[in-house]
Amino acid sequence: MTVKLSSSNLARLPSKVSGPKYDRARLKGGILHFGVGNFHRSHQAVYLDDLFNAGLGHDWALVGAGVFEGEKAGRARLEEQDWLTTVVEQDAGHMSARVTGAMIDFLTPGDAAAIIERLADPAIRIVSLTITEGGYFIDPASGVFNPAHPDIVADARPGATPKTVFGLILAGLMRRRADGIVPFTVMSCDNIPHNGHVTSDAVVGLARLMDEELALWVGDHVAFPNAMVDRITPATTDRERGILARDFDLEDNWPVFCEPFRQWVLEDSFTDGRPPLEKVGVQFVKDVSPYELMKIRILNGGHATIAYPAGLMDIHFVHEAMQEPLVSGFLRKLEHDEIIPTVPPVPDTVLEEYYQLIEHRFANPKIGDTVRRLCLDGSNRQPKFIIPTIAARLKAGKGVAGLALESAFWCRYCFGTTDSGAVIERNDPNWDRMQATAKAAKEAPATWLAMEDIYGDVGRSTTFAQAFSHALDTIWGIGARATLTRYLAGGL
Repeated sequence: MTVKLSSSNLARLPSKVSGPKYDRARLKGGILHFGVGNFHRSHQAVYLDDLFNAGLGHDWALVGAGVFEGEKAGRARLEEQDWLTTVVEQDAGHMSARVTGAMIDFLTPGDAAAIIERLADPAIRIVSLTITEGGYFIDPASGVFNPAHPDIVADARPGATPKTVFGLILAGLMRRRADGIVPFTVMSCDNIPHNGHVTSDAVVGLARLMDEELALWVGDHVAFPNAMVDRITPATTDRERGILARDFDLEDNWPVFCEPFRQWVLEDSFTDGRPPLEKVGVQFVKDVSPYELMKIRILNGGHATIAYPAGLMDIHFVHEAMQEPLVSGFLRKLEHDEIIPTVPPVPDTVLEEYYQLIEHRFANPKIGDTVRRLCLDGSNRQPKFIIPTIAARLKAGKGVAGLALESAFWCRYCFGTTDSGAVIERNDPNWDRMQATAKAAKEAPATWLAMEDIYGDVGRSTTFAQAFSHALDTIWGIGARATLTRYLAGGL
């Protein structure tokens, strides 16, 4: 007999499921969060749930928000169960389930008036974001905010109702400024290099289109701490809902399955206080950059490394990719030969031990993370996770054969078929462009590198262009499996 998740059923949760140890009725909203998805609910919301379970910070509860029509479906699923979420941690020898209750409300996505009203509430002291790598209006090649984006231009028009996250944040800040209320901290929890600076660029950049004085005020008075966040969290499917019902006797509309590991390194820069998250494992540091660079290059770059060859070989799950010696061998060789040497020292961290941990996490057979998820949105992810590493290698005069091969696998994947001939469904916001370019690159590899907004200076490097062209020709000639065999034998 399964129990349906709801506030009224918290007292009768199945014995194998733990629940909140605090009175949710006594929580007060202190953080407004844009982007209520799986990662947020497995990461920030879990840290806050831990804090509340420890009897601390009960005025820092979460209020959800969003801007997209598609977010309404997730809101409806959570509303039906009183904003509760079941988080299931899994690895080879461990599986546990807990119900988290850190969220107490979720404003209707796109309801600008209600969201701005809540942003102006003095009780909201932090606005946090998980809006994905593609949500920051960044020009991929330069890494700089793009003020000419039509959505940003529209939000900057006098009297416009904001439609973007940054338009809403700025409207909330303007209300607080007019009312004499201390501005909230804007805290990105997205997987982007220097995510605090990137967020500041977006908010200040939008403000500058409206009023230079407003832009200066935001720059002087609003904190945008940088953060490094980490927890592998795949999408929820009927598979996960079924496992929860079968193994834990609990019915949840939108459970989250994730690995046991989690990490959050955060700069201690806040305008109006913060929850004492150091009590529950958050590392507060003066400069998050070393941790961030390590994670983005070794973990995210590692995900990209295994994603595209595995996709071309019709491998479905990430742990299955790691069980394929050619794929795991490619990861190991590329990390040690080209990626890890570009990572500067990190405080209290041995890079080789960090890599071994990453390898173990990727191989976790219980998570159900898919290769397709890792392949998603390469046009936004590659410029952040791979191309800067290529640039660092080229600047140092070092070899780039493995990184060129990774790029060639991505190009071949965007052609839209696997080596077996299976069709790859659209898997990038810019899929039409990527596919057309990949088709042209089959005969003229330089076409791929000519995507200036993605490759920038790297695409103009003769050294990289030659290595990429050779790698792509090899993949087309003999396929992913034989290409990896040749690379691992030192013959590529």
